[in-house]
Amino acid sequence: MKKDLFTGCGTAIATPFTKDEVNLEEFKKLLEYQVDNNADAIIVCGTTGEASTMTLDEKIETIKTAVDTVNKRIPVITGTGSNNTIEAIKMSQLAEKLGVDGLLVVTPYYNKTTQNGLIAHYKAIADAVSLPIIMYNVPSRTGVNINPETCLELSKIDNIVAIKEASGNLSQVAKTASLCRNDLTIYSGNDDQILPVLSLGGKGVISVLSNIAPKYTHDMIQNYFDGNIEEAIKMQLDSIDLINTLFSEVNPIPVKYALNEMGYDFGIPRLPLTELSEENKIKTKKIMKHHNLI
Repeated sequence: MKKDLFTGCGTAIATPFTKDEVNLEEFKKLLEYQVDNNADAIIVCGTTGEASTMTLDEKIETIKTAVDTVNKRIPVITGTGSNNTIEAIKMSQLAEKLGVDGLLVVTPYYNKTTQNGLIAHYKAIADAVSLPIIMYNVPSRTGVNINPETCLELSKIDNIVAIKEASGNLSQVAKTASLCRNDLTIYSGNDDQILPVLSLGGKGVISVLSNIAPKYTHDMIQNYFDGNIEEAIKMQLDSIDLINTLFSEVNPIPVKYALNEMGYDFGIPRLPLTELSEENKIKTKKIMKHHNLI
């Protein structure tokens, strides 16, 4: 059995930008808020963190700030994926030197690949580092799906320990869980499917919701593991309106607005993403007030 990188709520943390750079002081504030409110891990420079529009220097300073600020209180995991295997290896090796606890590696995108290509891609990265790797399956963004049989093959590699499943396909999650058992930890990549994935043996979520509600997200999962199933289900269902609001436009557009409403200075997303529409600002603020977030 492989060791879990974390169990519970891993926050796919947003990145605050000024006009020209990362706002590291605001980033530190949100990191402390996450640790103080029971987040179980921090995932930096992922989709929610807008890694695709960050420079290499920005990624380095953001990862280093997360590692130094969190200071081993909870695991820090960083996104290092690319559609270029060589670049993914370089970024993974750099992240290892910066002191992260694990890597989140998205499937190749745009040029895509076959299932055999996925196996070769992940194996090459795993061979180049000693850190545990979480594969990231999000076909709606990449155009590539990691099939359950491919997960089984990759789970045989010692430091490929988990998958973030954001396909939305629970039948696929069930098949992956059935094939891989204790050799591959499954994390939900969708906040509206936390409980369904836990029921199939998942160990938690890599979450957008927990940017603004880390304790709630952690408690939902903890209730499930403590046997308080009805309460966990209630928490999942009660949060659906908030989760839907956070995905009313492309992530992380809404969550950055929500963080700003909570008093943080996270700025607006970088182009080609734009600021949340006025209509959705009104809806988001109303639902945040309903949930006592503002």
